[in-house]
Amino acid sequence: MSYNRVNLKAFGGPEQLQLETVEQLPEPAAGEVRVKVLTAGTGFTDTIIRQGQYVGVKEKPPFTPGYDWFGVVDKLGSNVKGLAVGQYVADMPVIGGYTQYLCVDAERVVPAPDGLDPAEAVAMILSYTTAYQMLTRIRELKPGSTCLVHAAGGAVGTALLELGREMGLQMYGTASTAKHELVRGFGATPIDYRREDFVERILADTNGRGVDAVFDTIGGKNWSRSYRCVARGGILIAFGALQLTTGEEKVPSLLWGFFKLMAGWRLIPDGRASVFYNIQTRREKHPEEFKEDVAALFGMLVGGKLKPAIQAVVPLQEVQEVHRQIDAAEIAGKVVLRCADDTL
Repeated sequence: MSYNRVNLKAFGGPEQLQLETVEQLPEPAAGEVRVKVLTAGTGFTDTIIRQGQYVGVKEKPPFTPGYDWFGVVDKLGSNVKGLAVGQYVADMPVIGGYTQYLCVDAERVVPAPDGLDPAEAVAMILSYTTAYQMLTRIRELKPGSTCLVHAAGGAVGTALLELGREMGLQMYGTASTAKHELVRGFGATPIDYRREDFVERILADTNGRGVDAVFDTIGGKNWSRSYRCVARGGILIAFGALQLTTGEEKVPSLLWGFFKLMAGWRLIPDGRASVFYNIQTRREKHPEEFKEDVAALFGMLVGGKLKPAIQAVVPLQEVQEVHRQIDAAEIAGKVVLRCADDTL
């Protein structure tokens, strides 16, 4: 039986992503399961990998990209216990998710409850777990705490807004005006970063105090501005460098930002903290924590507490157009790839 997957031919633009047909299904080795992939997430991290700028990926093309997936166990390898054919599972392999079938170590997958919408379920893996861990594992935020979220209209940004609302936090979000309605829909206050100085706005709205947490995926220069928004006793959590990949920031500036983030600001006795978060690194150090957090999010999804912002669910063959839209910052929330022909 044949199946389809996306092949990244070379690092570069969306045109390097090609749909290919593989003539035979992969066979699970001992300790592995074969999964029929129902949905794969897409996001800015996938485009960084496509460009060859993601430090966590050492592989060279050709390979199949795809940071996270949601699917159903199709076949068990020998010595697999605790899983069954037909059981829903998910994983975050960093690459490999843009496919209809794959084999994976049974110990890595996170079991999922029945009845989940596959598009909403895959949003829980990278996007929502990133947000959930920053909101709960890095710093415990009490109800009423104030937060500033950059790129608030994106996949992780909207996850932060929705989870923050569930936690009783007061959320601000920088976004283009086209995404302000989406930001307001999560009960947050939008800030137009193109027309308004977010530092001045935050300090004005908080009477000069600042916010308890800032979540910044933009880059080194922006981290410096975000730090000015942090209240005494608060924290800046950086988790990306978007402007490096868009060409708006150069490596020296980013490295200077990292120095201030990880060392320089910590020498200043102003009661403010700063840290860099990466979900892949944290999962490697705390694999059971990752499983616990994904399971918790699945539980919230089953309970109707979460409704991720899914802009569209499109077939696997539209992957080039999806990446073009991500590169152009045209996506509000998340676009999900439909991998199985009979899904959704």
